[in-house]
Amino acid sequence: MTLNRNKLYWILFTACTVGYVWIYFISEKQFTENNQINGCLIKHLTNIPCPSCGSSRSVISLLNGDFIVALNFNPIGYIIVLTMLVAPVWIIMDTITKTNSLFNFYLKTENYLKKLKVAIPLILIIIMNWIWNITKGL
Repeated sequence: MTLNRNKLYWILFTACTVGYVWIYFISEKQFTENNQINGCLIKHLTNIPCPSCGSSRSVISLLNGDFIVALNFNPIGYIIVLTMLVAPVWIIMDTITKTNSLFNFYLKTENYLKKLKVAIPLILIIIMNWIWNITKGL
């Protein structure tokens, strides 16, 4: 699948918007009785947490200034918050200035991540995070 600029920007903007709605929903709900968010389909179907389980709680903790708690829930939350803060602003700036800086950054990053010496360690980190999620009993 070839991803063009407009499609990438639409996907990112939509994902961020859905993310903001989800964060609002779960922060208003203040988790469930046992301080867990039941939004992971994999966890719901298999009773095994996925590598990103705990990310919603991590994001909420970051927004509340609980940086250590966020890290303990799931370090991926930091990446999500950064993306949700930067991507919409970058998209708007590119749209206003009629430039492709985010799209060019995406293409360079994608090519960089395709290198085995980069991809393999990142995959191993995700697997270690997954094992950590399982042992934490998320």
